[in-house]
Amino acid sequence: MEPFIRNDQYNFIRRQAQKLVNGHSTVADQSVLKALESLVLEQVMSRFGKLTDEQKWLLDPIVNIQDKEEAERFMAHLKPYLIPFDELTDNTVKKLFPKAKKLKVPAMLKTDLREFSYIGWDDVGSQRRYLILQKDGRLVGVSGNFGSNSKKGICAFCHNYTETGLFLSETKGSSQEAFVKRGNYICRDSRTCNRNLTTLERIEDFVERLNR
Repeated sequence: MEPFIRNDQYNFIRRQAQKLVNGHSTVADQSVLKALESLVLEQVMSRFGKLTDEQKWLLDPIVNIQDKEEAERFMAHLKPYLIPFDELTDNTVKKLFPKAKKLKVPAMLKTDLREFSYIGWDDVGSQRRYLILQKDGRLVGVSGNFGSNSKKGICAFCHNYTETGLFLSETKGSSQEAFVKRGNYICRDSRTCNRNLTTLERIEDFVERLNR
C-alpha cells in the first residue's frame, strides 16, 4: 500500500487515540465507551477524502485501543504509510529563496522528513527564519525576520501554547515603493510545531497571506 497519511493527519489520529486511552482509564460505562469509539473513528475518517478498503482496514482498529501501549503500537503500525516531505537539496532552496545567496539546507533536514508538514530553520547570522511548505503539489517558500526574543503564547500554526517568537515578513504594498510587514507568533522550535500540527489550514492561510 502506498503512503496516504499526511503528518498533520497522523498527529490528529494520535490525539484521537489518546482520547480513547483517557476514556478507558476514567469511564466504566460500556455504552459511553462505545459512543466514544464511534465518534473517534468518525473523526479520523473525516480527515481523509475517499479511502480504499485497504486504507480503511488499516485505520479501523483504532477503536480497539484501551491503553497507552496499544496506542503506541497502533501509531507505529501507521508510520510506514506517512507521506514523506519532498526531498530538499541546496539547489531547491536556492530556487525558492534566490535573494539568499549562501543559504543551504541544514544537514538535519536531509534525513527522514515523514513527520514534517513544513520545514523551518533559522539563519542565526541574519536572524531570519526560512519556511518551506508543500501546497498544491509544489514547494512554496517564505522567509522573515525571527529574532532571539521569545515568549509563551499561542502558535499561529499549531495553535498550541508554547515558546514562540515573532515572525515578520516584508511584502510589497499597494504601490511599488510601499512595503508592508506581516507576520505572527509561531513556535520557536519547528520540530515541536510539526508534532503538534493537526491541520494545514492555518499555516497555508499564513503563507498565502504573506505571498499576496
